[in-house]
Amino acid sequence: MLSPSSDHKALVRHEFTQQAQAYAANPSIADHSRLIRLVQAVHPQPKAHVLDVATGPGYVARTFAQAGCEVVGLDLTEAPLALAEQMRQERGLTNLRFQLGDAEHLPFGEQEFDIVVSRFAVHHCEDPQRVLAEMARVCRMQGLVVIEDLVVSEYPTRAAYQNRFEQLRDPSHTRALPIGEFLARFTACGLEGEQVYTDYLTPAVEQWLANAQTPDAQAREVRAMIEQDELRDLSGTHPFRQHGALFFSQRTAAFVSCKLDTSRV
Repeated sequence: MLSPSSDHKALVRHEFTQQAQAYAANPSIADHSRLIRLVQAVHPQPKAHVLDVATGPGYVARTFAQAGCEVVGLDLTEAPLALAEQMRQERGLTNLRFQLGDAEHLPFGEQEFDIVVSRFAVHHCEDPQRVLAEMARVCRMQGLVVIEDLVVSEYPTRAAYQNRFEQLRDPSHTRALPIGEFLARFTACGLEGEQVYTDYLTPAVEQWLANAQTPDAQAREVRAMIEQDELRDLSGTHPFRQHGALFFSQRTAAFVSCKLDTSRV
């Protein structure tokens, strides 16, 4: 019998196998300006050793490789890794490789990497603290652990409302965290925040549902929740209509943190 964790990982594999092509084609995920902004915030040194956890189609890993880093991209699911490898070969990137692996049990030794990064993945993790601890473990002292992810309201009822419709749309979504919780979790892993910047995505609800292949019953419930949110401001996602289509705002935050030797602080 599968443990709850194994069960969830099987669900993640299922969702990102069926979503692989749509996810890779999503303009928000592929947006070069967003990728460049993240790499520039990190300001990697040439030849820095970088691990991209939950790399998906490999866009973050590719952008660090193009900046001159030596990069490993790791993911739980084979389908997006196949897309990432195809992209690597097409671009002739010899300083980039991809491998299958679990973010909760990273297959690397302590302090192997200068930079450990993960983008839009933590909200799919059952145990985000373990993932952050693993990312910190494989990062060298004074190296950087970098997370970019969806964030939700600091008010629990508003956060729960958004997480509920996100879960209905994609059952591999566990929980997006508020900024304050991210910062507390970094500190618990011996990481000190150096930089935070925020942004947002504005998905069109129908395309967003189609990308996840959300079943009709759940899609109807999601639409109803977002329409209520439009009327009553229940989550802070501020739904709006444009040319007859319904949109909403997913807030995002990027955190650049430094690994400390906590025995000295």
